[in-house]
Amino acid sequence: MNEIELRNLVVMAGGRRIVDGVSFDVGTGEWLSLLGPNGAGKTTIMRVLAGIRAYRGGVRIRGRELGSLRRREAARLVSLVPQSPVVPAAMTIAEYVLLGRTPHMGALSREGASDRAAAAEALASLELEELAGRQLGSLSGGELQRAVIARSLAQSAPLLLLDEPTSALDLGHQQQVLELVEQLRSDHELTVIAAMHDLTLAAQYGDRVVLLDRGRVAAEGLPRDVLTSDRVGALYGAKVRVLDEGGGLAVVPVRG
Repeated sequence: MNEIELRNLVVMAGGRRIVDGVSFDVGTGEWLSLLGPNGAGKTTIMRVLAGIRAYRGGVRIRGRELGSLRRREAARLVSLVPQSPVVPAAMTIAEYVLLGRTPHMGALSREGASDRAAAAEALASLELEELAGRQLGSLSGGELQRAVIARSLAQSAPLLLLDEPTSALDLGHQQQVLELVEQLRSDHELTVIAAMHDLTLAAQYGDRVVLLDRGRVAAEGLPRDVLTSDRVGALYGAKVRVLDEGGGLAVVPVRG
């Protein structure tokens, strides 16, 4: 079963197509890595899927056309972890994570016991219980990233979008965050789409990859089939070697 179906997706900006006829499917429970150089259209596609960017073409989530859904309905299906989240510095982690329950509350209602339980479970899943009273402005980059993911998890949406989830993190925290997402995917039966710059991490965590070039799909499939030295080198304008290390791919820059 497909969780997501994109058909001939087009997004316009400044009179030109920044996403031009993109089509692909994402299966339920799958991790898809969305790749491509800067300006390839990765973040734009993520914003379309999150319901915050206008588009033409077809976008179906669990068989329902995204454009036909009200904002609250869409938020029950899709949660987004943005690349650079804007957070209220004085808000505590606990308050912030509880905001993830907003799509499940009525317009004038307050959170109920089920909402507080979902937020508490998200805090526990991200090992944030002891930090729950900390203000967001006092957190390290890794702690803040975990808080943002916890809020998305509390949203209880089956589709998790990650836009450059490791861009502001050091190597250790990059691995921790991706391992955490992989565990959450297993525990909560999530479907994950991650837009990433790091091709090695994208290949090691993604079940499949979609490689974008100037708003179009250049290739899609298994990481080892898509991320070849010739293709990556030509698209990124770089000299690289793709190594198969212990069953996982590594894309390594090579000096000219």
